[in-house]
Amino acid sequence: MLRDEIKKILNILDAEIKKTENANFGDYSTNAALKLAKKEGKNPMEMAENIKNQISKIKGGILEKTEVAPPGFVNFFLSKEFLQKEVGQILKDGEDYGKSEIGQGKKIQVEFISANPTGPLTLGNGRGGFFGDTLAKILAKADFTVQREYFINDAGYQVEVLGHSILGDEKAQYKGEYIQQLRKKFTGFLKSKDPKKVGEKAADYITEKMIKPTVAKMKIKFDEWFSERKLKGKPNEKMLELLKEKSLTYEKEGALWFKSSEFGDDKDRVLITSDKNEHSGEATYILSDIAYHYDKFIERKFDRVVDIWGADHHGYVARLQAAKKALGMPGELEIIIMQLVRLFQGGQEIKMSKRAGTYITLDELLDEIPLDVARFFFLMYSADTHMDFNLDLAREQSEKNPVYYVQYAYARISGILKKATPIHGLHPDDTDKLKLLKEAAELDLIKQLIRLPEIIEDTAGDYQVQRLPQFALDLVRSFHKFYEECRVIDEKNPDLTQARLSLVEATRIVLKNTLELMGISAPEKM
Repeated sequence: MLRDEIKKILNILDAEIKKTENANFGDYSTNAALKLAKKEGKNPMEMAENIKNQISKIKGGILEKTEVAPPGFVNFFLSKEFLQKEVGQILKDGEDYGKSEIGQGKKIQVEFISANPTGPLTLGNGRGGFFGDTLAKILAKADFTVQREYFINDAGYQVEVLGHSILGDEKAQYKGEYIQQLRKKFTGFLKSKDPKKVGEKAADYITEKMIKPTVAKMKIKFDEWFSERKLKGKPNEKMLELLKEKSLTYEKEGALWFKSSEFGDDKDRVLITSDKNEHSGEATYILSDIAYHYDKFIERKFDRVVDIWGADHHGYVARLQAAKKALGMPGELEIIIMQLVRLFQGGQEIKMSKRAGTYITLDELLDEIPLDVARFFFLMYSADTHMDFNLDLAREQSEKNPVYYVQYAYARISGILKKATPIHGLHPDDTDKLKLLKEAAELDLIKQLIRLPEIIEDTAGDYQVQRLPQFALDLVRSFHKFYEECRVIDEKNPDLTQARLSLVEATRIVLKNTLELMGISAPEKM
C-alpha cells in the first residue's frame, strides 16, 4: 500500500498518513513533519520540505507530485500510472483483493453475543452478533487465525431466577409468552419446586430451541459454544487456589474478596459470597470470568481475545482487566461494549413484544425485514454510539434504503458485464490498455477501489467496523459518477471499451469483497 511505502522512507513508525477529504490537498497527507519538529525543536515547514525531498526517492511512479502545506503537512498526489496499474492488480487478485498479512497467523478469539439463555435474543444481541461476525471476517482477511465463540451463561443466579420465573413464585423476574410455554413444557419439574433444576433444564431448551435457531437465521457460525457449567467444580476451584497462592485474596465480613483495586479496578470484588448472604458460599460471576479467560490465554493460548459485550456489562471491564494483570496472563484482551439499540416506527419508539412481553426480539425483527438489511443497518453505527433503528426505512425496497442502493449498483454492474460479453474486460496480464483510463471520474473511482486494503488493515487494528458500509456507499457513489460521465461500451473505440469494462469488473470485485465481509449478498439481478 502507498502508506507503507511512505512510512518506509520516513522511517517514522507513528507517522499518520491519512486519506484527505479535499482533493486540493492531494490524495493522502502526513503530519510527520509536525511531530518531528516538536520532538527536535525545529521549524515544521523546513522538516516538511526535507520529507518532501525524501519522498522523491519512492520508485515505481506511485506519486505524481508532493506538496508542502502550512503549518507543516506533506500532501501526496497519486499518479495516473499507479492508479491504472492498480486496476490490473485488482483483476489479478480477484476475491483475494484486500488481503493483508499484518495478522501473521496469530491466534485471535472473537467472543460475541453470549446472551444469557434466559430468553430470546434481543436487538442488542443482534447488533453485537453482526458486529462480531463481521469483525471476525475482517481479522481473517488480515491473516489472523480466528476462532468465534459463544459463552453460554448457563450456571449461576440468573438461571435460578429463570427457574423461579417458570415456577411463578415470588422471586420470578422474567415474563412473556415464552415463559408460559416453558411452564407448560416442564410441568414434570414443577413438582420438585427446585428453581435451579427447572432453570437449568429451561436454559438448555432456550439455548437449543430459541438462541441457536436465531443465530442460524443470522447466518452466523460459531466454532465453539462454551458452557459456563464447564467451569463449575475443578476449574473454578483451581482458580480460587491459584488466587490464594498468589496472595490476591482476603476474607472480610464472611466473604472472600479479590484484591482487584491493586490492579486498576475501582474497588475489590467478592469471589465467594458471605455466609450471611442468601446465596452463602457461592462463587460470583467474576470467579467464573477469571477462570474462563485463564482458559483462553493459558490453556488455549490465544494471542489476543476480543470480547464483545452488551451495554449493561460496562462495569465488568476493569475487574476482568485487573484479573488478567494480577495473574500475568499473556496476550491482549480487548473488550468492546456495544451501546443500546432503540427501534422506531412512524417516528415512535416500539418497546413491547407479543412473544417476549417486555422487548422486541431479534427473531421478530428478522421476520419483518430481510437479513441483508438488518446486517447493513446494524453495521452502519460505531459500537460506542447509541443506535436508533428506523424500521420504516429498513422496510423501504428502493434506493432510499442504503443496502438496496448498494445492491442495485452491484446488479447494474453485473448487468453491464453480462451485456458486454464476450468483449468484457482484459486479461489480468494485458494491462497496456488500462493507460486509456485518464478521465477524472475514472481515476476517482480507482482511488475509491484501492481503499479496501487500507480499510481492512485499519479495522483489524481498531475494530471500527462501520467503515465497511460507509466505504460501500462511497464506492457506489463514485461508480455512478463514472457511469454517468464515461460511456463504457463504445463500438468505435474497442480498446477504451475494454479498459472501461475492466474498471467495471474491478469495481464488481471490490464491491463483492466488501459485501462478503459484511455477510451481505451480492445479487446479480434485482
